[in-house]
Amino acid sequence: MTVELLAAKNVRFDEKGLIPVIVQDAVSKAVLTLAYMNEESLQRSLETKETWFWSRSRQELWHKGATSGHTQRIVSIQVDCDGDALVVQVVPNGPACHTGTYSCFAGELLPEGQERKTAGSGEKAVTAEKGSTVDRFAILGELEALIAAREAERPEGSYTTYLFEKGVDKILKKVGEEAAEVIIAAKNRSHEELRYEASDLIFHLLVLLREQKLPLDDVLDELQRRR
Repeated sequence: MTVELLAAKNVRFDEKGLIPVIVQDAVSKAVLTLAYMNEESLQRSLETKETWFWSRSRQELWHKGATSGHTQRIVSIQVDCDGDALVVQVVPNGPACHTGTYSCFAGELLPEGQERKTAGSGEKAVTAEKGSTVDRFAILGELEALIAAREAERPEGSYTTYLFEKGVDKILKKVGEEAAEVIIAAKNRSHEELRYEASDLIFHLLVLLREQKLPLDDVLDELQRRR
């Protein structure tokens, strides 16, 4: 994309020729990192459909994943209303952070006493007030982000890691098994059993959606369309 076309799209670089870029997982919607692009790295990103950035510390272009293999396939690039920031949605091939974590954003600044679970590190996540109508399904978003983190980081001993490493056939087998368990629980008229088995089914279904790179939002949109 030429300078003229970038200007036509209202993309504005700062006095150093840079623009901040928020990189977001297109599937889980988790924010992965904040980086910077100059005109050349943005053009390369547009051409290759993978993220290229400008390193302010090394003063050079860098292709994300060039050495680690943790590339980021670009799904979309959006410019904000002032034209001076970008959101790049990607499908990551591994961790986004140089420390090996799924997301660079793992630190907490919330006041003490607010318990959280985070999607990036697998230890903390979005705070939701129990019983809130708005946050009624917040756990699904938290779980989707946690599963994405497990896929990227592959921590040893994690059951989710095991599923991803075994591949789609194993995941499909588990979805089938849990669906059958749901049927049996319902036939038994056991709420406790049904609650447990339905939870297992939803978890494994979310793992399958992640393996297929299909956002939960797309499923919700389909339900909304059918309504």
